Amino acid sequence: MSSKNSQRTEAGAQEERAQKEELNKKIKEQKIVVDELSNLKKNRRVYTQQPNSNIFFLADKGETLGACKKDLDNMRKEYQDI
Repeated sequence: MSSKNSQRTEAGAQEERAQKEELNKKIKEQKIVVDELSNLKKNRRVYTQQPNSNIFFLADKGETLGACKKDLDNMRKEYQDI
């Protein structure tokens, strides 16, 4: 019976590691997005993609950068909680 419990905890640990790796990958991607937006020239245009579609709309650079930074902070908090 204890072998079943150890198998469950082992599977849970593997799942947690996989979740942590996936979140770490998303954090790295988000860092790149924030850096790219921060380094854009003032006259450059920024477009955001609508969820679940291939349609892009013109967006405000400052608002987009703020939203991306907020997403990055939320991901970092979630990563620390795991």
